[in-house]
Amino acid sequence: MENNIYTQQITFKALLVFTIPTMLMVLIQSSYSMIDGIFISNILGDRALSSLTLISPYFNFFMAIATMFSAGGSAIVMKKMGEKKQYEAKQNFTMLLIITILIGVLLTVFTMSFSTELVSVFNTTSKVRSSSQEYLYAYSFFIIPQLLFSNLQVYTIAQGKAKLAMASSIFGGIFNIVFDYILIYGMNLGMSGAAIASGFGMLIPCIILTKSFLSNNNMLHFVKPSFDVKVLFKTMTNGFSEFSSYLVSGVVMILFNAQMLRIGGENGVAASTITFYVFGLMSALYMGYMFGISPLLSYFYGSGEKEKMQKIRKLSFLFIGIVGITTTFLSMFGSEILVNIFTDPNSSAYPLAVTGNKLFSIALLFVGFNTFSSMLFTSLSNGKISAIISFSRTFVFLVGTIILLPLVFDINGLWLAVPFSEGLALVLSLYFFIKYKSKYDY
Repeated sequence: MENNIYTQQITFKALLVFTIPTMLMVLIQSSYSMIDGIFISNILGDRALSSLTLISPYFNFFMAIATMFSAGGSAIVMKKMGEKKQYEAKQNFTMLLIITILIGVLLTVFTMSFSTELVSVFNTTSKVRSSSQEYLYAYSFFIIPQLLFSNLQVYTIAQGKAKLAMASSIFGGIFNIVFDYILIYGMNLGMSGAAIASGFGMLIPCIILTKSFLSNNNMLHFVKPSFDVKVLFKTMTNGFSEFSSYLVSGVVMILFNAQMLRIGGENGVAASTITFYVFGLMSALYMGYMFGISPLLSYFYGSGEKEKMQKIRKLSFLFIGIVGITTTFLSMFGSEILVNIFTDPNSSAYPLAVTGNKLFSIALLFVGFNTFSSMLFTSLSNGKISAIISFSRTFVFLVGTIILLPLVFDINGLWLAVPFSEGLALVLSLYFFIKYKSKYDY
């Protein structure tokens, strides 16, 4: 392995060396949709950007499937690796990837066949719906690479090749930018061009990562699979928190967009798109860090190395605190600069996005610990508690704040919905963290 993190002493430096590539990887991945947004907004206009926002719940659903198998499956596979059940772990790994591909085939056929019906549910203008349908149909050809990319990255990181995962993301990001320019600006393909560019941004790294699992010298590699219903069920239940988080986020996004259309119109939706891009970019550091430490926690839990688990937990709190304060400061006081990347200061969406981003940024103080708590329990194969935290955070609390806060604070209440829900989730996360500390001895 490139990094002997499983056998060396756990220090803050060692964790950073191991997780910096995964953080950069997620930052680059977060930029994929953001790059589309920049090209679409600056070339096709704010209305086209609004159309991309409206169909984002469907992308959340695809990501929900991918993350359920990657997070739930990797926890099982790496736990078995820690228990010295290497060949069984490889069989499970191969089986889960095959199932992921089959699910991708079904989703591709369905999305291609019903793209018009899927966008017709949105109560907006025919031009916006047409742009949404154009993007969704073209994107459907790349659903399988999206599902595989998410899974292969997690397993690549798990076997100590975080730099390879990062490099593949860089290649994907470069191709995304190049194809965005060629297809949207050069060939005038509009929304279809943006979707195809995003697709190639996932397909190319997917091919790169697949090659790394063909060699028998790697910690994980493809073997003849053995279909195991129990492992499949455990994967789905263990990864249900991540699945529900992404799925519910899509449902909540529909509600958020509906509220924004009612209060702020299409300019409000464009502004919320920009705000979510900035928030996603800032919170990507947490997700990248969690991708790095999650297989470590599963492995050390399986091998019974509790001291290393405790050290990871202490150092993770330090990291979350530093990043939380830093990203909140940068996002809040750099709102004008960040928003200006996406839209002109003279546009109607600009002042809405600047105000929204400043209020939205408060959530960055809480999101790190909530993300860590949910992923911690997934890594320890306690999908139930992880699901409770994720579902409460992304649905129960968020739906309540989206509905209630605008009644009091109008559009500012909508911007504050995420910070309020993350604050409530922090209380719940602390409760479960303290309750189960003695059981898992983390």
